[in-house]
Amino acid sequence: MARRRGGRCGDLILLRGTGLTLWRGANCLFDELSFSAASGGALLIRGPNGSGKTTLLRVIAGLTLAEQGEVSWNGAPVIGRDESGRHIMTYCGHATALKPELTTLENLRFFARLSGYPLSQLAELLRATGLAACADLPTRVLSAGQKRRAALARVFMSGAQLWLLDEPQTNLDSAGRQFLEQMLQDHLGRSGTAVIVAHQSIDLGSAPVTVLQMGEAA
Repeated sequence: MARRRGGRCGDLILLRGTGLTLWRGANCLFDELSFSAASGGALLIRGPNGSGKTTLLRVIAGLTLAEQGEVSWNGAPVIGRDESGRHIMTYCGHATALKPELTTLENLRFFARLSGYPLSQLAELLRATGLAACADLPTRVLSAGQKRRAALARVFMSGAQLWLLDEPQTNLDSAGRQFLEQMLQDHLGRSGTAVIVAHQSIDLGSAPVTVLQMGEAA
């Protein structure tokens, strides 16, 4: 069941899921599930462990196929890039997608070149994420919270309109959570869209938020 809070009238719906059904063995994770998220808005997915939250996020990302239904972006099936070649979405799951043998700066420089993020802005991004002091350290020695910050920096650099975040608050301290919330508020304020799996509360400012409550685990 989805319910909406906040928001403005006339929001442009960009992301839609329609009639999604997915089974895992004999367990139906979701059946005829539908949802939507607007430009400048967020879809917040909640539910107990095993209810299909991460699986749904992977379906939206195209990493897992549903038996029935479809996910569309701006009226067309979701694909990785738009007509100009720009990334439509970025996905941040439980894994940080960082190369452990590379330094923090080398990892971010790699992602910057993939996304077209200006290399000249990396120093400021490291300061904003609280990672400046460990820029030259291999990521294998970073704390779990520092790795999460670096993974979120990768999301920020993507330039994608649609952010897919699976428990992004994991391992973050209060300063890290504030950075995450500000990053999300700025993204939504620029008419971006976010789908977030989260157990904890998260402050998205005045952005319209639709809460999708997943069913009880079998």
